[in-house]
Amino acid sequence: MTAAPPPDPVKASPSAVNDVILRVADSIGGLMEFWGFKRNLGRMWGLLYMEPRPLAAAEISDRLTLSSGAVSMLLTELLQWGAVKKSWIPGDRRDYYEPETSIWKMVSRVFRERELRQINGAIETFDQAIVALTAQQTTHPGEDDARLALAQERIAGLMALARVGAHLLEAMLSGESVDVLPIKALSDLAAAATSKSEK
Repeated sequence: MTAAPPPDPVKASPSAVNDVILRVADSIGGLMEFWGFKRNLGRMWGLLYMEPRPLAAAEISDRLTLSSGAVSMLLTELLQWGAVKKSWIPGDRRDYYEPETSIWKMVSRVFRERELRQINGAIETFDQAIVALTAQQTTHPGEDDARLALAQERIAGLMALARVGAHLLEAMLSGESVDVLPIKALSDLAAAATSKSEK
């Protein structure tokens, strides 16, 4: 007796594939929103990433149920971040859009232009605060010494943390191995400060 041939695999209908793609795009939108971006930026990039061909703005608008004005603004922002690029189809005068498919390239750009800039801004502020406190100590010796000393100590700790964060981000972005010694030193410093305050 011969075994029956295996059944043909069930093929997903185009509408089922579209539903899956939209669910994935919505999930990416949620992640982007969590990182401080507009949810629809993630949805739009996710849609383009999941499609095998570039899409025109009108198609994006239709698939994501967004107005043409919203699509235009979101595409401008995604182009600025380098998350999408324009492409053309011969014989068609419309602009088409395709995603940047190197996720690391996009993430590293965000880290460099947003997180690293923020950390460097904080370092600059901490540095200015230390200079101001030192000047206060020089011009008004003996005035509020305990409070001034505590502020200097705490700002120095924040400065150390910010510098370690900047070092880690820069190492990660340049593909270098991460040196854990600054993290260990920071951890030891925090433990020592906690122990001192408990005495």
